[in-house]
Amino acid sequence: MLDRDLAELYEVKTRVLNQAVNRNIERFPEEFMFQLTLEEFEILKSQIVTSSWGGTRKMPFAFTEYGVAMLSSVLRSKRAIQVIIQSMLIFSNIREMLLDTLGMKLDNEEIKRRLNNQDKNLELVFTYLDELIENQKSPPPRNQIGYKRKSEE
Repeated sequence: MLDRDLAELYEVKTRVLNQAVNRNIERFPEEFMFQLTLEEFEILKSQIVTSSWGGTRKMPFAFTEYGVAMLSSVLRSKRAIQVIIQSMLIFSNIREMLLDTLGMKLDNEEIKRRLNNQDKNLELVFTYLDELIENQKSPPPRNQIGYKRKSEE
């Protein structure tokens, strides 16, 4: 999440949020927070409508799930507690959805693999059936068993 979005959630100004982060920068390693590059920021600006006046002077910070959690300990307000609780629930739900999706993907692959094997097995069965039908059309001569007549000798 971007710093300005989090500032809105925490009901503080973006400047205040960034100051709190800078005062506690040791709590925000790269896995928790990073600053967008100019190229990333331009792509982001092209995706959302921004006004031609004003805007940010610095590239915004992006926070990971862990960074959002750490912000709550840095900002220390009742609102921060509410935000972290809701954020953790949302992240947990997202993780569950991803796991469910992964599970369904694996199940689909297993079904495809089994169907592929069944196709091969069916092909083999039809090959054997074709051979049996061919053998029935032109059966090999059979030796008769039983008594032979004198004229047959």
